[in-house]
Amino acid sequence: MNEHSRICVIGSGSWATALVKVLLNNVNSLNWYIRDEETIKFIKKNHNNPKYLSSVIFEIDKLKLFDNLNDAIKHSDILIFAIPAAFLKNSLSTVKESFDGKYIISAIKGIVPGDNLTVAEYFNQHYKVAFDNIGVISGPCHAEEVALERLSYLTVACKDESHADFLAKNLECRYIKTVLSSDIYGIEYAGVLKNIIAIAAGICHGLGYGDNFLAVLISNGYKEIKRFMDQTYASKRKASNSAYLGDLLVTCYSQFSRNRTFGTMIGKGYTVKTAQLEMNMIAEGYYAVACIKEINKTRMVKMPIMDAVYNVLYEKISPVIEMKLLTENFK
Repeated sequence: MNEHSRICVIGSGSWATALVKVLLNNVNSLNWYIRDEETIKFIKKNHNNPKYLSSVIFEIDKLKLFDNLNDAIKHSDILIFAIPAAFLKNSLSTVKESFDGKYIISAIKGIVPGDNLTVAEYFNQHYKVAFDNIGVISGPCHAEEVALERLSYLTVACKDESHADFLAKNLECRYIKTVLSSDIYGIEYAGVLKNIIAIAAGICHGLGYGDNFLAVLISNGYKEIKRFMDQTYASKRKASNSAYLGDLLVTCYSQFSRNRTFGTMIGKGYTVKTAQLEMNMIAEGYYAVACIKEINKTRMVKMPIMDAVYNVLYEKISPVIEMKLLTENFK
């Protein structure tokens, strides 16, 4: 990575749009892959994304827009993926360009369904991208607050600190501060697991539990995440840092949290399908809980919150009954 590296954001949702906004503060030219040709035409004409964070106005002369993923990969050196994990495999199905020499950066807080792999693991196993050429961008950070230019922190994780530093400098601005890390594994799995805890928080909120109980739920959720990471890939990470605990807190409490919103709807009696249709956005935790449930069959980590969310979403057990049983596990 160097100052001549060409950066491309892949995706057109709210987080991709927020990242484009942030990067344009620091780069003179930015590639942006958007699958929908009509969205590209709209952005070129009106300088904003019609579907997500429409208040953000782009310096269009700095943007090179692609509707062909192979072309975007060919003309870029650093690829920042910001699409839902559930769609990653399908999005890559038409790729013929090689990832050799490319740096893959995941801004996805999800796990690839079916493969039960994080984004970094997926690129490493299926496309032979070395972990030295993979990085992660994490929060705590919601796209909506970035659009409002409210002070936010991003954690940038790469095995090579110089790569993390380069990315961080391209993300820092008046309203974005950055933290560096080398814990790709921990930050990815923390990002996956916190979405599951946030669904549980939403379910309890929808059922009428108050802030007193939610505080207990979230503190137990933190211990569950830490237990999983320590028992699967121990390191010197500080799980109380913002990329772990901070991201958990904002996802469980924020009005902008998709996973909390999804959980709230489930707690209020919506079916999974109805909640997904009404949201019209992806709650990564729905897919993540099935993946983690499968992974944990061999890991055997004690994860009562994950089990409870799985039982509600996939076994169709009553949220009232499941959450009541869950309360007996807490301290």
